[in-house]
Amino acid sequence: MATKIGIREVAKAAGVSVTTVSHALNDATSARVNQQTQQHVRAVARDLGYAPNRLASGLRNQRSQILGLVSDEITTTPFAGAMIRGAQDAAYERGYVLMVVNSGLDSELEKREIRILQQHQVDGIVYAKMYHQGVMLPEELDGLPTVLLDAVSTDASVSSVVPDETAAAEAAVETLISAGHTRIGMINNVDDIPATHGRLEGFHNAVRRHGLTPDPRHIIAGVADTAGGRETAMDLLALPDRPSGLFCFSDRVAMGVYQAASALGLRIPEDLSIVGMDNLELIADALWPGLTTVALPHYEMGRWAVVRLLNDIEGPSSPAVQEKLACPVVHRGSVGPPPL
Repeated sequence: MATKIGIREVAKAAGVSVTTVSHALNDATSARVNQQTQQHVRAVARDLGYAPNRLASGLRNQRSQILGLVSDEITTTPFAGAMIRGAQDAAYERGYVLMVVNSGLDSELEKREIRILQQHQVDGIVYAKMYHQGVMLPEELDGLPTVLLDAVSTDASVSSVVPDETAAAEAAVETLISAGHTRIGMINNVDDIPATHGRLEGFHNAVRRHGLTPDPRHIIAGVADTAGGRETAMDLLALPDRPSGLFCFSDRVAMGVYQAASALGLRIPEDLSIVGMDNLELIADALWPGLTTVALPHYEMGRWAVVRLLNDIEGPSSPAVQEKLACPVVHRGSVGPPPL
């Protein structure tokens, strides 16, 4: 019969005390365990197949050790895997199970799902959206520890995590400026959402920082999909003084720009440099040349949301945090020097 792996076996294999293992596996913020030791203990626990006794822990702490993730359409988007994986990894490391439910934009179904999670006595809920947006929290979440994922609320008492849209756009435009471009345009989204406003603000911040004055005709908005990008770009790129560098609201818009550039006989990046947003690999890697784009931190946001939620559940009360995470540039082949 296989021997059950307990905390004492982990301590022996890791060469540390039982107390150190307990602190490391429970991520006790008050414990005197440095990060290197914590990572070592967790690695040993994983290798040994250690699983915490959730029943005993739950009875001791008056918790179910279960978290809920309520989403609208996240599970149907290309970004779902990274976001949910980040949340699951953070939950697992703290000895919790994550239950994921998807409402499909049905508000009544969402309410029922939250009530079902409450019947399972979840300790808290991550309330997630498929894209950065403002939300009004359903009343079913009242009194239940909650963190917003990829969304913000007027309720300042609820912590949230979103991408830093403004800084992301600044990084995209800086990539074009660093390549030598001074005539830079932007194809934005027509929808009234935080990303639309944040990315436009970041565009202006970057060009002004370098003393550039963009042509108003080079800043346009359209439907944020491939067809919208193509149609908008056809008009923009037909101008006699078209921009040599273009920042696109999304990778889907950028794909439409590729199509328009091809139809007009323009080469990328020899005649036109392009930077997208999202790092949607099915698009960015498939285009030729590959699309330089800004990655949204889906894994990091999912992880941050659960860590914050568990800190609220397990630790002393603290003010809500409205976190914005950095978005790195992923360089491929769509940016080069401006044409002579």
